[in-house]
Amino acid sequence: MTGNAARRVRGRPLPDRPAPFTTLVDLIWRQRRIEHWIRFGAKSYEQILDRHRSVVGFAPNSVFAFVRWAANEHGTIISRIDIVRAVRRGEPFQTLPFVRPGGEILVKAESWPTVERVLQHIDAIEALGIDPADVDPDHWRYLHNRLRAGEPPSAYTPARHEAWLMRRRVSP
Repeated sequence: MTGNAARRVRGRPLPDRPAPFTTLVDLIWRQRRIEHWIRFGAKSYEQILDRHRSVVGFAPNSVFAFVRWAANEHGTIISRIDIVRAVRRGEPFQTLPFVRPGGEILVKAESWPTVERVLQHIDAIEALGIDPADVDPDHWRYLHNRLRAGEPPSAYTPARHEAWLMRRRVSP
């Protein structure tokens, strides 16, 4: 299915080309070999290259989670999740494989047990009715630091989310 046909099937129009300064992510899906997917985030662009590859884009300042997993005949060789903020023009950024140009990495988790903990944390946020892409970026940084320290993170609460939304409204 071509990119245009895929967009018509989904019923939502996406642009044929990414807007300037869009962060692009290369996705790959080869069942039980290599799987790259977006766990959450609002795509502003999507292009299907073939049945195994696509490119998605994210607007500046949006947050998304990028999961990478690969295996060979002996089992899993990589499992990783990165929660990334797409940068604006001129902002510094960190490079990340399959992400162009890169982004601000809020969470970087490797190894399946750690990736699973991040996925469970995302599930808990969604269970509150909160879109993980709208979560306070400081909370994602906090989660990253707690995981690196080997400590359990505190749950994200509706009260904290409301405080973040209020702070975002009054900050330039």
